[in-house]
Amino acid sequence: MTGGLAGNGEAFRDTCAFIGTPGEEETVAAVGLYGSGLRVGYASLGGWDPFGPERLITRSDGNVLFELDGRSALGLYKRYLGEYASDLPASALLFPLSLRTPDGGTGIVRTILAVDEDGQSMTFAGDVPEGSYARFMKANFERLIDGATDAARTSASAIGTESADVALLISCVGRRMVLKQRIEEEVESVREVLGSRPALTGFYSYGEISPFTPNARCELHNQTMTITTLAERDDA
Repeated sequence: MTGGLAGNGEAFRDTCAFIGTPGEEETVAAVGLYGSGLRVGYASLGGWDPFGPERLITRSDGNVLFELDGRSALGLYKRYLGEYASDLPASALLFPLSLRTPDGGTGIVRTILAVDEDGQSMTFAGDVPEGSYARFMKANFERLIDGATDAARTSASAIGTESADVALLISCVGRRMVLKQRIEEEVESVREVLGSRPALTGFYSYGEISPFTPNARCELHNQTMTITTLAERDDA
């Protein structure tokens, strides 16, 4: 399963989804594809640079983080941000969190939506379970573009020697806000990898749904470029 959460740009307010009906809140729109000639590729990559040590999440509630290594998560976050701390919560888009479960695996990026000075907590666009490990990350414009390129390559290679007919690009709205006028480079890099054949479509989301790579577990991601490539061939 691949896809994304509905978004409405930088407003970060209520959203809705629809398929042939008026839009509804708290609903899911899904399309199923099947067939012996169907080829599907997918990948989800970010491009953020980690910094600072990995820390244990010692207190959280759903998507609200209170403590890292038994200390105030917001306090530690502000210390690492330095001069950017005064611009919170807006500057949080430049410094997401990488989340890793105790059993290892690739870290999942989590975007900070809000900070609570009274509760000394941070609210994320996805759960941050206790017992997981977290590491601060920072924006690197070139690596963000490289993340889109690598996602395209991985998605295309999963199809094999066939060229994709359609590519669905779902990029986090946070990447758009960070890259600003350079956001077009994300799509251009994907086009360079996939070539002129596939039709490109997609949207900016409030969360991306996909395995990192083929055969990996499906996850909810933040701040990534998620690409699904589709091809149909007559096996006869």
